[in-house]
Amino acid sequence: MTHMFDEGLGRREANYVPLTPVDFIARAAEVYGDRLAVVHGAIRRTWRETYERSRRLAGALRHAGIGRGDTVAVLLPNIPPMIEAHFGVPMAGAVLNTLNTRLDIPSILFMLRHGEAKALIVDTEFAELAHRASLEFPDLRIVSVNDVMPADPHKFPRATDYEAFLQEGDPQFAWQPPADEWDAIALNYTSGTTGDPKGVVYHHRGAYLNAVSNILEWDMPRHAVYLWTLPLFHCNGWCFPWTVAARAGVNVCLRKFDAKTVFDLIRTEGVTHYCGAPIVQSALANAPEEWRVGIGHRVATMVAGAAPAPAVIARMKEIGFDLTHVYGLTEVYGPAAVCAKQAHWDSVSDDERARLNARQGVRYHLQAAVTVLDPDTLEPVPNDGETLGEIMFRGNICMKGYLKNERATEDAFKGGWFHTGDLGVLMSDGYVRIRDRSKDIIISGGENISSIEIEDTLYRHPAVSVAAVVAMPDPKWGEVPCAFVELKEGAEVTADEIIAHCRLFLASFKLPKAVRFGELPKTSTGKIQKFELRARVKSGSAIDLGAGSASQPQVKP
Repeated sequence: MTHMFDEGLGRREANYVPLTPVDFIARAAEVYGDRLAVVHGAIRRTWRETYERSRRLAGALRHAGIGRGDTVAVLLPNIPPMIEAHFGVPMAGAVLNTLNTRLDIPSILFMLRHGEAKALIVDTEFAELAHRASLEFPDLRIVSVNDVMPADPHKFPRATDYEAFLQEGDPQFAWQPPADEWDAIALNYTSGTTGDPKGVVYHHRGAYLNAVSNILEWDMPRHAVYLWTLPLFHCNGWCFPWTVAARAGVNVCLRKFDAKTVFDLIRTEGVTHYCGAPIVQSALANAPEEWRVGIGHRVATMVAGAAPAPAVIARMKEIGFDLTHVYGLTEVYGPAAVCAKQAHWDSVSDDERARLNARQGVRYHLQAAVTVLDPDTLEPVPNDGETLGEIMFRGNICMKGYLKNERATEDAFKGGWFHTGDLGVLMSDGYVRIRDRSKDIIISGGENISSIEIEDTLYRHPAVSVAAVVAMPDPKWGEVPCAFVELKEGAEVTADEIIAHCRLFLASFKLPKAVRFGELPKTSTGKIQKFELRARVKSGSAIDLGAGSASQPQVKP
């Protein structure tokens, strides 16, 4: 039944336009067209120029027969074409699939196949991957970006140069918002814990809202100068390509992280904001003092993943970097919770303030909820800081679901909440804090590593009988994989041989950094007691898992 507030008051073209973050660049070009938008070495482009290049990309993609619902994969460092892809691809109605540049070739090929990529925009640094992709997918349109080296014709036999490809498009390409803001805008693969990577699908609405939430959490001003220390392939750079456009800020590109280069760019470009994993923050906090000479302005930074050590948080404050701790997952567009700071924290000790700042916090402005629930009953746990539950999200900043995986999507959204798989507690002030990761994900230098993926690789070694992998604290990376291996009767193998075996199947950052041999602790039913392994690794005590014979050498980190 309709009532008076519905009758004749429906959606119209004049009062309803689907939300899309692509519109942010249109406004930046209209209002601040002459302001600087992109810096990369000698390249300095305005918002008007960047908008025109993005529209050219959209037009070129359409000219190539790519449109609504088609996937365009990109394998690029943090360089200008990566920024342009975040606007040009969705302008064409296509879905942007940013690929992790650190992954091995088989993983990338799986993603191209699973996502049914119609085009691949790839930097010439990744020539071997481009070559394999051209062989594997004969119909894949390959566009080469020659940022630091020309394309090798043997590795890029069917490639079109990116700049030439742009010339196929119209700088005035008349793009339109999506017909439905629920349309997909991006596809991001997450490692998960078992099986193949899962394809997380983002919608225009969620990307728009998270981009705006980033502004609100940071009180980000107009024309902020943002340094790309965070890989743009991580959850679309936590939606910051769209955030920076909304503020008509400056994208300072950084092809590869280097602490001294970061300080030089902060000084010369007046960088005001950047994001980074704990390892990035530690590298900057512990850098030589002379690298910071001449930097007198405040720099705001976000950190996600495992919280930095209290000493790092204190050091960042000391050198004038204002650190904000955020929390999220690929499935919630990157950060969707923030450790919002309270005024009274200024009056507590440095150690206590660091402890408070290290929590996962409260919901983002435009996210509906984040809390800790009993995973079975979905009832809230008491806010006693002790009762374990599962951290869950609800709201518009949640993925559409997993591509071609309805069962995993249903499991993830069971009971009307997105289940993170992270175990946590609810503090007395309502802030969330992680206690453990039920999915056994190891966060190393900002990268998610599946312990089960490593275990599966270990089991492929003919000498391995039983294997388990847990996180081991590491001063540089935050945490790294530690492998526990029980060998078959009479087998002999060294730690170096185990790691060499893993290197055949895993990306380098996923390799175990320590291997310990011996009988693994198990329950009466034969299940490996990972909690005991974690406790022993955390305590730092010498672990004697066996007799330590020649066939079971003890290797300690």
